[in-house]
Amino acid sequence: MGSAWELEAAPGGSLLLCAALLAAGCALGLRLGRGRGAADRAALAWLCYDALVHFVLEGPFVYLSLVGSVANSDGLIASLWKEYGKADARWLHFDPTIVSVEILTAVLDGFLALFLIYAIVKEKHYRHFLQITLCVCELYGDWMTFCPEWLVGSPNLNTSNLLYCWVYLVFFNGVWVLIPGLLLWQSWVELKKIHQKGTSSGKKFQ
Repeated sequence: MGSAWELEAAPGGSLLLCAALLAAGCALGLRLGRGRGAADRAALAWLCYDALVHFVLEGPFVYLSLVGSVANSDGLIASLWKEYGKADARWLHFDPTIVSVEILTAVLDGFLALFLIYAIVKEKHYRHFLQITLCVCELYGDWMTFCPEWLVGSPNLNTSNLLYCWVYLVFFNGVWVLIPGLLLWQSWVELKKIHQKGTSSGKKFQ
């Protein structure tokens, strides 16, 4: 009975922490986006959640990996990564590729998300430059997380368990492909509008 409870409590606690960060990110983003359009409010909610994940979850992972390993660490964040390590064993022990990517995402992507939040709220001219840069970094991070593993036959990925495969690996990582992709599309559309407006204005003075 006790072991069965532990098996159920471990993923439940990890998912609860992720849900708490999502709720906090959405609440903060929607508050910052008061009076703005739905697209910007949604972007701000995502960016606040994104920044929280980079700083609260990935930052400590980098630290734990540099001073030792997740497998030999204790605490709430270590427990979360140990749970995720059941789906991808590279996160339990020092893996140079994973740690290198996480240093990039935890530091660069985290601060880019903060700068982009500021740019959206203050309507800065460099908003879409930052948005495109952040999205490309996020997509690059996902690619470098999984492509090297796929090339050697995915020995560290546990795809036999539905929870580990479809929730931990596919869903949680897929979100960081889908939403950056949508934000890239938004930037494309907005820059196209600016270009068309500039072109039309130029023709009027010819």
